[in-house]
Amino acid sequence: MAVIRLAIAGLGKIARDQHIEAIAGTPGIELVAVASRHASIEGIPHFATLDELLAAGPDIDAVALCMPPQVRHAPAASALKAGKHVLLEKPPGATVAELTPLISAARQSGKTLFATWHSRFAPGVEPARTFLADRQIKSVIVEWKEDVRVWHPGQAWIWEPGGFGVFDPGINALSILTRILPRPFFLKAAELSFPSNRAAPIAADLVFSDATDLSIRAEFDFRQTGAQTWVIRVDTDGGLLTLSSGGSRLDRDGRSLVHEEPAEYRGIYRRFVELIANGVSDVDLSPLVHVADAFLLGRRREVEPFEDD
Repeated sequence: MAVIRLAIAGLGKIARDQHIEAIAGTPGIELVAVASRHASIEGIPHFATLDELLAAGPDIDAVALCMPPQVRHAPAASALKAGKHVLLEKPPGATVAELTPLISAARQSGKTLFATWHSRFAPGVEPARTFLADRQIKSVIVEWKEDVRVWHPGQAWIWEPGGFGVFDPGINALSILTRILPRPFFLKAAELSFPSNRAAPIAADLVFSDATDLSIRAEFDFRQTGAQTWVIRVDTDGGLLTLSSGGSRLDRDGRSLVHEEPAEYRGIYRRFVELIANGVSDVDLSPLVHVADAFLLGRRREVEPFEDD
C-alpha cells in the first residue's frame, strides 16, 4: 500500500506534544500539510482552515482532526465528503448524536472513520483485558486526578459547554474500563462539581454497576497538584489487579506484570494505517455515552471559582 498522505487540522498542544512525533515514527503514513489559524510547522505546507487546504493544498489521503470537540463535526463532514479518511482526537465530538451522520458518511464513501481512545493503547491495557476475561470481579475503583494547569494551560475551551471539563481526562479512564471489563456497565449516580465561574465540571464522583451488581466507583479531579494519579484497581478472585500511570504499568498483588514507557499515539497511528488498509472504520462511542449519562444523571454541586493563572 502507498504511504498515506496525512494533514493535521488544529495544531494545538495535543498535536504538537503527541501527534507530530507519532506520525513521524509510524511506517506507512507521513505528514504533508497543516490547517491551523495560529500555528504552523516549518517546511510543511500551511493553510488557515481545512476547507482551504482541501481546495488548494497538496493531495492528501487522510486528515487528523485535533481541534476542540465543539468545532470538530463540520471539518470531519467536509473531509469525508472530499473523500478523505478521518481520525478524530478524543473525545470524538461534543455530543453523541453528531457522530451518527459521520459514521453514515464514512460508510457511504468507503472511507475510514477512526474515533481514537489513546489510553486504550497503553501497554498494560490489553494484558489487563485478557486477565479479566475469565475472572470473577469483586469491585473496581478508579482515581483519575491531574492538574489542569499543567495539562491544559490557558485552554478556555475546556471550560465551555462541550469542552468536558474534568471529563476530558476522565474519559481516558472510561475508555480503559470499557475495554478491559468483560461486561457492559452503566451509571447509577454521579455528583459533578462546577466552579461558580465555569460551565464545565472540575471534579466528578461516579457510581457505576453492571448486570451482576458489580460495584464500580470513579473519582475524577482536575485540582491535583504534585504527583498525578491515574489508577484503576480491580479486585478479583485471582488477586488485585492495578493499572497505574495511565495504563503504562500493570501489577497483580503488588507484583509487576507490565512496566513500559507509553507510546499510545504511535499505537493510534498504527491502528489508523491498519484500518485504512482493510477498508474499515472504528468508532466506539461507549466512553462518550458514559460522559453524556453523567451530565444527564449527575447532581450539580457548586464549588469555589477556578482561575487559570
